[in-house]
Amino acid sequence: MPKTATRESRLERLCAERGMRMTGQRRVIARVLSEADDHPDVEEVHRRANARDNRISLSTVYRTVRLLEGAGILERHDFGDGRARYEQAGHGHHDHLINVTTGEVIEFRNEQIERLQESVANELGFRLIGHRLELFGMPVKSGKG
Repeated sequence: MPKTATRESRLERLCAERGMRMTGQRRVIARVLSEADDHPDVEEVHRRANARDNRISLSTVYRTVRLLEGAGILERHDFGDGRARYEQAGHGHHDHLINVTTGEVIEFRNEQIERLQESVANELGFRLIGHRLELFGMPVKSGKG
């Protein structure tokens, strides 16, 4: 369900909590990122933000995204397509499977993988404090012959 224009987004609240100054353009960019159900790159964020306010420049989006990333509000991902992609930080741990044919990013969580990573860290004498897993794959053709 899309958020209403008057309701403050999660990213806007996080910015306010961290004492960041929220200009009108930053507010639009934060809303675009809050509403994203994908992992947009800066150019896609710009396209979406510019559709709402055509005064928002690509450089403003770059600066805002870097600011939000530096504040720990956004996470940056590299899914192997040469573009940095972004998603909100702290919305629950998950891993990614990237379809290299289409570029689709599938979020998933697998308890066996989580336990295995903990086990590997323990065997090597470490306490795991975090990880990032990105799998790259091609769809397997279904059906026979």
